[in-house]
Amino acid sequence: MKTLFIGGIKSGKSRLAEAYIRSISQTKPVYLATTEFIDEEMAQKIDAHKKMREENFITVEEALYLKEKIALQKGAVLVECLSMWINNMLYYEKSFDEMEAELASVLQLEQDIVFVLNDVGCGIIPENKLAREFVDISGRLSQFVASQCDEVYHVIAGMSTKIK
Repeated sequence: MKTLFIGGIKSGKSRLAEAYIRSISQTKPVYLATTEFIDEEMAQKIDAHKKMREENFITVEEALYLKEKIALQKGAVLVECLSMWINNMLYYEKSFDEMEAELASVLQLEQDIVFVLNDVGCGIIPENKLAREFVDISGRLSQFVASQCDEVYHVIAGMSTKIK
């Protein structure tokens, strides 16, 4: 089964996605973290998050090649998060087509996969070109992933509504 949790920043989507994947997984699920170590503050934040979830998850890190890492896993995988993954892909100058192809290949894998994605479509149009490109790609990929998922949950204020 493929599931998407989408919502605004700090909406509670990660917490709900973590609880969801633990409830459907027969074994300790994999937490596929997509955030790269940018600076010391980020490294400390990542380390603290890793320690908080170590009882409930096996943490695997991958900034770009999701299919490679997910295909190696035996059980359910939580991809946290697609927004940071899109950011990474843009940073490494990957095209929309490359991103869509990577996600299409991930969606074909056998494992239960839960995706987390920030909903950036409710804000204002950014003034800089890169931010507009990010919003555009994020919106297009969210539509693609949602169309391919079995279940989609929209999260607001820590509450989820099943929309598919």
